[in-house]
Amino acid sequence: MSIAAIWRRLDVPGHDACRLDEVKDGWRLHGTAVFRLDDLPTRLDYHVECSRDWLARGARVEGWAGAASIGITIAHAADGRWLLDGVPVPGLEDCVDVDFGFTPATNLLQLRRVDLGVGEAANVPVAWLDVPANTLERLEQRYHRLTDSAYDYESRWLSEVQIPRLAALARDDRGAAALAREDYHAVLETASDGFVRRYPGLWELEG
Repeated sequence: MSIAAIWRRLDVPGHDACRLDEVKDGWRLHGTAVFRLDDLPTRLDYHVECSRDWLARGARVEGWAGAASIGITIAHAADGRWLLDGVPVPGLEDCVDVDFGFTPATNLLQLRRVDLGVGEAANVPVAWLDVPANTLERLEQRYHRLTDSAYDYESRWLSEVQIPRLAALARDDRGAAALAREDYHAVLETASDGFVRRYPGLWELEG
């Protein structure tokens, strides 16, 4: 079984196309996002491997942003630890989902796993990949299913962080800049296959 989707990005110029494939021992999500990141033309190819019950096993993101090359590997160990490029990341032990902020594709994996009925809700903390910072962080999320195709969605940051900017890295300037984390709250609309159809202010499904 395979399903595919393509989105148009709304906050910056960009598109994203992905496919979900059923494989022998689980599921594989893979796609490509092209957009502007820190005013740099960017291409990111991404892959996520999940178990049969939609638990994230690992992921890979590679591509480029302007002159900067990107290559990030995420592993989710059997003991619950998350590793970023082989280095353990503390504070994520109760997370079983991975989330990429540059694509709406990973929301499908979370929704498939929690499998909410209408009227049900779930807290879904995720291991969220910050590509410019090359960090894996905890993002608090909550889904409340309103109808067959609509979810009240909230995401919340616990703190503000200091991260290096890709624009600076492309100039070989290793300075850091503070990025304010913005909480997000909106009603997400989904298509019949479960992919997000409308992500207010960020993405819109085109096919």
